[in-house]
Order: sequence, then structure tokens, then C-alpha cells
Amino acid sequence: MTKGILGRKIGMTQVFAENDGDVIPVTVIEATPNVVLQKKTLENDGYEAIQLGFEDKPERLANKPEKGHAAKANTAPKRFISEIRGVNLDEYEVGQEIKVDIFAPGNKVDVTGISKGKGFQGAIKRHGQSRGPMSHGSRYHRRPGSMGSIAPNRVFKSKELPGRMGGQQVTIQNLEIVKVDPERNLLLIKGNVPGPRKAVVKIKSAVKAR
Repeated sequence: MTKGILGRKIGMTQVFAENDGDVIPVTVIEATPNVVLQKKTLENDGYEAIQLGFEDKPERLANKPEKGHAAKANTAPKRFISEIRGVNLDEYEVGQEIKVDIFAPGNKVDVTGISKGKGFQGAIKRHGQSRGPMSHGSRYHRRPGSMGSIAPNRVFKSKELPGRMGGQQVTIQNLEIVKVDPERNLLLIKGNVPGPRKAVVKIKSAVKAR
């Protein structure tokens, strides 16, 4: 069954493998205990999931519905709330804490976050297009190129053009957990994960685990 937790990206470092001493680049994620705020059932909601809350929100910033929702789980209002589907609801209770020890080294996970915003970028950086020759009288350097055929009298949707880049939800699949540190609420995940430092990410069991 699926397991999941919300955490905050601390940054990247490297560790040495115990068996052969190879250097492994890892992302450090701090996942302080999450609280199960709600259990969603097929009868009431049309699907099964648990709702997790991460990081306390100051009482003065929470509205009345948020306070009431959190009070049902005997906890403080949460700053970030997300759902994990595909779980075994019998294993969870409202108000239960979810900690990093639900994962173990070697587990494969999918990590979802909001990618770094790059602002307005051209077609070369945004879509990986090739540029034209930079000399010998060429007047085509870093422009998008042809807009398509004349007959439609318009530019088709999905045409790769300059525009805002990044700042979108991205999921990187099949990342390996290298180390779990329950005392400090840390997960060390091999490779990089979406988002800048201090960004909130969701770690779930890999759906395409190999």
C-alpha cells in the first residue's frame, strides 16, 4: 500500500556508500511529524485517502473552519495540507502522527514539489530548441522560428514559444531513500528533487517501483 509524508527540502550534500565507498549525491528533507487530519472514505467522499497536515500555523492566522477541522484531530491548525491516496485506511486514525520511520533505506519513492521559477525565458532555454548560426549574415539567432503554415491564419495551441518558465508542479519518480534519521526527522534521498531550498515536497511510495 501507498505511504506518504510531507517535508521541507533543506538542501543537497553527499554521503559515502558503506559497501564500496562510492560518493552518493543526496537531497536532505526534514519531515517533522505529520498529523492525520481526516480519513476520506468511498461512502462519504467517493474515494479513499488520508489528509495530512504539516507545520503548525499560528492561531491568529487560522480562520474558524481551519481551527475546527484541526480540533477534531486534537492538533493545531496546519500551514500545509495534502492528501495521500491508495492507503490502507485501517492503519490510520485521525490525530495519528506520521513520522519518517514509515520509510526505510532502499525504498523507492516519488517526490512532488513546485519547480524553481525562472521568470520569462526564450524558446531556447524554455523548450531546448536549437539556435541559428551566429555569424555570416544570418538574421536568425535565438528567435522561435516559424509560427506554422499561413492557411489557418492563427498560431496553434501548444506552439513552443517564449513565456514563463518553472513554478509548476513536478514529480520525480523512482528515487531511492539512502538514509532515514528518525531522531532528527530527516530523509536522505538519492539525487535531486523539485524546488528551491525550504520548499515543501510530498514523498510517496513509488507507483512504478522497479
